Amino acid sequence: MIDRRVAVLALLGTLIAPATGRAGDAGYTLTIEDRKFDASEIEVPANAKFTLTVTNRDAVPSEFESGDLNREKVVVGGGTITVYLGPLAPGRYVFFDDFNPQARGIIVAK
Repeated sequence: MIDRRVAVLALLGTLIAPATGRAGDAGYTLTIEDRKFDASEIEVPANAKFTLTVTNRDAVPSEFESGDLNREKVVVGGGTITVYLGPLAPGRYVFFDDFNPQARGIIVAK
């Protein structure tokens, strides 16, 4: 009976760990307004996971896209998305709005 309890607890620990694993991750914000990003450069720690919350204050949809980061997410007008990123090697990672390619920025991992 004890072996079964240990197995159940181990299984529960495995299932719970991913849900709580992001609690210590760093979080960054990015706003889209007037069809451009509010920050042209975001500095993040290298080799660490982080979240990027993107809010679109415009009425029309925008997109957070990056070939460097392998991400592409539409942000509806007035909406917010969360992008999970990292860990990133030290370097520069370009992002842009595919609906307005002049809107660009860089994530710098140091």
